[in-house]
Amino acid sequence: MLSPIRKPWVEKRAGPVVSQMHYARRGVVTEEMEFVAKRESLPAETVRAEVARGRMIIPANIRHVELEPMAIGVASKCKINANIGNSAVTSNVDEELEKLHMAVHYGSDTVMDLSTGGDIHGIREAILRNSPVPIGTVPIYEAIARVSHVRDLTPELLLEVIEEQAEQGVDYMTIHAGVLRDFVPLTRHRITGIVSRGGALMAQWEVENGKENFLYTNFEKICRIFQKYDVSFSLGDGLRPGCLADASDEAQFAELRVLGELTKKAWEYDVQVMIEGPGHIPMDQIKLQVDKEMELCHEAPFYDRLARRFNALLRHAKGAPGPAESR
Repeated sequence: MLSPIRKPWVEKRAGPVVSQMHYARRGVVTEEMEFVAKRESLPAETVRAEVARGRMIIPANIRHVELEPMAIGVASKCKINANIGNSAVTSNVDEELEKLHMAVHYGSDTVMDLSTGGDIHGIREAILRNSPVPIGTVPIYEAIARVSHVRDLTPELLLEVIEEQAEQGVDYMTIHAGVLRDFVPLTRHRITGIVSRGGALMAQWEVENGKENFLYTNFEKICRIFQKYDVSFSLGDGLRPGCLADASDEAQFAELRVLGELTKKAWEYDVQVMIEGPGHIPMDQIKLQVDKEMELCHEAPFYDRLARRFNALLRHAKGAPGPAESR
């Protein structure tokens, strides 16, 4: 276990809202902002102003006291994330801690625990207590492991999982709240359909139950959980293109517009937000994708997990476009 360097910082913070955005908007430079300023060689006031504006986030759950704070945003250096996690057929804490150590050793700025089976809670606890970098999750992965069928998922179960993960110290969570019921038919003529696992799960639930995305309809409840612990939203690109031919289509931009709407809603609760995307796109559409995200999502950091293609190293400094290649 690591030293709880943030423990004295967070002990003096009283709720109900303890987010970095909350303090930044009130002119307060937190210890996390000062730490980030030194790491980024930026004035502390610049960090505070960028966090207040929503162009920078500091994923730093108050329960993750072992964290060495870092920032994601246009004013900071480009960041790299690593994905780890067990599966339903193999579950070993030591292996996941070895993956975590390897990721941090070779420079990963954040790590996502994408465990899908076994002792998910126990593995996540071990990862958090041994991680100096922010830890992210996809709560629907744990929720789906608790039911027999996708259609059996309920808003209550998802909110319970989200609260449990927040209490443990998860710093950011991917929430696929932009996959609305009306957008699912827009993917029918795609070559690769819906390639996001979280997006596909939500789409299946909506079709089978004939209801709207419960992450969207319960978004404010999630905001209230996040503001209590300072969990950041990673608004999921559930309808991202899975191949070049599907890039920049109606489904992708319809979801992006909703993510922009949800970004403003989260900011009303002083909850930090970054936007996932854009998935597989041709190089000649990178500028279009970044411009669209900045316009529709109000300059919130653009983030994508570099886990799909290692030939795709052309990244935008904000956080940034995903796999890309020329046609």
